[in-house]
Amino acid sequence: MDSAVQAERQPTGADVELVREAMRLAQASLDSGNHPFGALLAGPDGEILIRAENTYSTDRLGHVELNVAREAARRYSPEFLAGCTLVTSVEPCAMCAGGTYWAGIGRVVFGMTEHRLGEITGDHPENMTLALPCREVFAAGRRKVEVVGPILELDAEIARAHRDFW
Repeated sequence: MDSAVQAERQPTGADVELVREAMRLAQASLDSGNHPFGALLAGPDGEILIRAENTYSTDRLGHVELNVAREAARRYSPEFLAGCTLVTSVEPCAMCAGGTYWAGIGRVVFGMTEHRLGEITGDHPENMTLALPCREVFAAGRRKVEVVGPILELDAEIARAHRDFW
């Protein structure tokens, strides 16, 4: 098996709680007039190092995961980030997965798949999803990125927030 391809990993209780925090950030993003996406960076010990909201209303490239990856790359070395986790309410799109990869973040945990988001948003011009799961983006790289998700117990709640928005 290619070193970049990973077996399915089950979320831990800590993963679920961190996704719940990303969901709270998504609500804060919505409350501030942006798309309902939230993400954070957790350090190797699980401590939250960076919290972010989506900034689409002021920057079409302001996807929340890319915002976290940029800030993480500014603050921390790739060696440190290899032990960190990007946690997000919805699976990173191809752009955000690329940014996560290039920042050096070693693990991603997400609540709902981008495919499911695409079913909800349809052809909405502000959310043109790609049929390219983040696992495939990471598998194309030379560095391993562990991926955990979706977290099925949170799917309905995340989906509800998006159904109400789009």
